[in-house]
Amino acid sequence: MLLPLTLTANQPPARFYRGGEKIAAFRDSTGVAEVPAARLHTPEDWVASTTCLAGDPRLGLTVLPDGRTLTDAIQSDPLGWLGPDHVAAFGSDPKLLVKLLDAGQRLPVHIHPNAAFAHQHLGRSHGKAEAWYILQGGVIHLGLKEDLSRSTLERLVTTQAVDELLPLLHEIEVAPGDTVFVPAGTLHAIGEGVFLVELQEPEDLSILLEWRDFDLDGENDGHLGLGFDIALDAVDLRGSSLAAISSFLTRGYVGNSLFVHSADEFFHLGRTIVDGMAELNPGFAVVVAIDGQAALQSAHGHTSSLSAGTTIVVPHGAGPLRLTGQADILIARPPATAHYPTTFSKE
Repeated sequence: MLLPLTLTANQPPARFYRGGEKIAAFRDSTGVAEVPAARLHTPEDWVASTTCLAGDPRLGLTVLPDGRTLTDAIQSDPLGWLGPDHVAAFGSDPKLLVKLLDAGQRLPVHIHPNAAFAHQHLGRSHGKAEAWYILQGGVIHLGLKEDLSRSTLERLVTTQAVDELLPLLHEIEVAPGDTVFVPAGTLHAIGEGVFLVELQEPEDLSILLEWRDFDLDGENDGHLGLGFDIALDAVDLRGSSLAAISSFLTRGYVGNSLFVHSADEFFHLGRTIVDGMAELNPGFAVVVAIDGQAALQSAHGHTSSLSAGTTIVVPHGAGPLRLTGQADILIARPPATAHYPTTFSKE
């Protein structure tokens, strides 16, 4: 019998940028969490992860309460975990990685390759399109204001002319409840202080255009082992107006589909305000409670408690679920097939 499983934090250590305090506070229901200085470089919590950090055979994988990795659990019962429609379309690939991300400092300007590039040059099954649900706002940098020549980009990267590079991107203020879709190839950087829930294709693939003020060796580690001559082919050099870039954002939506439609082929995110009772349709999902208190009850009678910061992975085999209480809940799902349910139904 497959049941929803509450997950503990899964924060890979020693990342190249600061963060971690907001994740600790978010997950701590008492509100008094403290993060030791040694843990301040844990700015990402990989939720329900079947993805490893680049170059590591295990780090990043979610370990379930019974000691198995989520990867092993899904491989042992893909129909139970993912459902027949998903398996028919995608096999045992869950097609989704969810993260909590706390930008304790501005992230470097970077891009993620699309699936075609990743398959051709890296032998990977996915690219890394991503989208963000903003928990605590601030500034993001997204997309080029004007077309950029390849030669100029190469010069900016080689010389690490950050003061020239960053102003080439649109600067946008985001607030709690906003969402942002970041297509593969798009230059971007998350600003200091932003805290978000991220949905992405399940790969760890980043091409760094900036590393000067970060604890990393971008000349050797910034190009996915391809060399920048090849890696920079993945960058979208086209400029866009602010209006065009803003079309990748939504502001304060509640409902089944929070992201813009161009994200649908990669993932879905729903949000429901539970006020008494709501139902969650069957299907593989990752639940993130962002406020309030609620109970999640399966058709088998199993009950999980949710409060702000709770994360739960839901197998398809758990069936329909009932939410009771007063809470603000996010539900992340993989891309839909023709009959794959992605909606809430309220009673």
